[in-house]
Amino acid sequence: MPAENAPAADNLDDDDYPAYTMGRAADVLGTTPAFLRAIGEAELITPLRSEGGHRRYSRRQLRIAARARELVDQGTPIEAACRIISLEDQLDDALRMNRDMHRQLGEGDTDT
Repeated sequence: MPAENAPAADNLDDDDYPAYTMGRAADVLGTTPAFLRAIGEAELITPLRSEGGHRRYSRRQLRIAARARELVDQGTPIEAACRIISLEDQLDDALRMNRDMHRQLGEGDTDT
């Protein structure tokens, strides 16, 4: 989580800094605020809230939302798209852990 009182310039390279308002995030993605609310309700992403209660999105969250939009644009229902992305993330994590364990055991880098 980014530091709350960090100078703005310190957050420019932080993928998790909630720099985008809902409107700006929707514009960047070429979608609607309703789409962002829907993937939030499906718990794919959880936007941070400003002091006034407005949703704020990070670049990392925008990348996830863009992947969801890609699947939805291909005809996948939004709930299924969110589940697919969650499973993709779990698989990536499992593969990364597997590679790390192989490395620790001295078996070198594997692509399993």
